[in-house]
Amino acid sequence: MNADKSSPPIDPQVRIGHVHLKVADLERSLKFYCGVLGFEITQRYGTQAAFISAGGYHHHIGLNTWESLGGSPPAAGTTGLFHTAILYPTRPALANALRRLTVAGIKLDGASDHGVSEALYLRDPDENGVELYWDRPQELWPRTPQGELAMFTKRLDLNDLLSLVGYASA
Repeated sequence: MNADKSSPPIDPQVRIGHVHLKVADLERSLKFYCGVLGFEITQRYGTQAAFISAGGYHHHIGLNTWESLGGSPPAAGTTGLFHTAILYPTRPALANALRRLTVAGIKLDGASDHGVSEALYLRDPDENGVELYWDRPQELWPRTPQGELAMFTKRLDLNDLLSLVGYASA
């Protein structure tokens, strides 16, 4: 709903460019985001911060310890970021991400088919929620007879996903 009816909605080309996470241990976070997920460091600020990306972008994720060095995750029942969602371009790319997680022994919190997308849910080393997903083409999105989105949540078949990259059993 647009709160100001006199203004047009936001430009449809607007995207969320990056997320900046407070972490307790920069090296531990880099091992996860770069070592497991495969992001690359684009810039580093000593032992306090690093910026990482995919494909040479200036940064998709900022990691810093400026206010959180040695800290603990927020307590349950507090406000904050629910999860960072990382969009993969294709289903095989998401399958490769699942393979990397499996090899690294990282457990999933869940895996869902939402009709519009398929998603893997997990936690980073600081207990921040992470969603890895790919979007189906818009023409395949489920819709009601009136044309509204009809998203759902069904169990995602991880073995089927892994079969795309020739890896057996999740």
